[in-house]
Amino acid sequence: MSAVWDDQNKFQRWLDVEVAACDAWAELGQIPAEAAAKIRRDARFDLARIHEYIAITHHDVTAFLRSVAESLGEEGRYVHFGLTSSDVWDTATGLQLRDACDLLLKGIDGLSAVLERQAVAHRDTLCTGRTHGVHAEPTTFGLKLAVWVDEMRRNRKRLESARDAIAVGAISGTVGTHASVPPELEEIVCRKLGLGVEAASTQVIQRDRHAQFVTTIAIIGASLEKFATEIRALQKTEVREAEEPFDEGQTGSSAMPHKRNPELCERVTGLARILRGYAVTSMENVALWHERDISHSSTERIMFPDATLVLDYMLHIFTGVMDRLTVFPEHMRENLERSYGLVFSQRVLLALIETGLSRQEAYAIVQRNAMTAWRQRTPFLDLLLADADVTNRLPESELRALFDYGFYLQNIGATFERLGL
Repeated sequence: MSAVWDDQNKFQRWLDVEVAACDAWAELGQIPAEAAAKIRRDARFDLARIHEYIAITHHDVTAFLRSVAESLGEEGRYVHFGLTSSDVWDTATGLQLRDACDLLLKGIDGLSAVLERQAVAHRDTLCTGRTHGVHAEPTTFGLKLAVWVDEMRRNRKRLESARDAIAVGAISGTVGTHASVPPELEEIVCRKLGLGVEAASTQVIQRDRHAQFVTTIAIIGASLEKFATEIRALQKTEVREAEEPFDEGQTGSSAMPHKRNPELCERVTGLARILRGYAVTSMENVALWHERDISHSSTERIMFPDATLVLDYMLHIFTGVMDRLTVFPEHMRENLERSYGLVFSQRVLLALIETGLSRQEAYAIVQRNAMTAWRQRTPFLDLLLADADVTNRLPESELRALFDYGFYLQNIGATFERLGL
């Protein structure tokens, strides 16, 4: 990903655009074919010279063109013929963003494969489902991960759509009127570069496209933050249901040798905040003055490399976490038992309703016993068996049958079937 955004590659992409434009002019019969061929063969740039010229011109495109001209003879006059800076900058940036997208898609695929494997492995690993951080009903760790699998599939579709949006070029000249470059040339250049054509431009490619791309990156970052936050919560000492990798010789604290901290997941969580900031910036870049200004340019020089690098890194880190995640099924079962069987309260409620009680009556009976279980730290089932309002309606054998963890595994398979897992 760093190579996509380094100066060498950036200026090479600029040169790719300029060479494609010369080839297109030759195809249209506007410049000699032999001149275009020589440009294609000999045109090059020198980074050191570009930076020397930038110190003089304070304009990177003119500095680049001066360096390219030094590699050519009289054919150099055809380079940048009819073009303006944004034609080169925006079209070349489309190439870089497309390449960055392709790397991010590979990262998503790598994480998705790991999530799918772990979801299947823990499909029936029972654990506590929590709402508001409080025990709710039994679920499985595999179902948690299946939800993440589905979310990453949506994220891939979002990124594919964003790739289509930003993989475009515009060779339309100053203010986008095609006065100096015909639309045919634009179409030829974009075809040669493998880009779509910005149907209507104002010298710059419209920044709603780039906002879609950066906000998509932020959404993917938010998903990774969500996943990482769950692992962090499950790694708490009093929970300890899962733990991110901790290598031999690794230290968690300079002061406390016992510490095994979820620092990788915390890193992912923190980096997601940066991406949300870039999402705001990308949306503020949509509104430019009249046909163009360059208020977007300064931010994009930072934002595009940073956002793609950060997400690429987050995908790498979290894929490693999930690939080597330690899961503690026995702790999950212990935690299920910590709420004295209260996770079965809904099953008892529904069973009482089925005996003819109103929902309000049944709810009051179940809640009364549930609150006693909390206060007295007494098994919920024992309290129900001692309550005549319950036993007069539900035989002991039927009541005990309701306290069955296996019941919650019956329909989980449907989710896995929907996902093709």
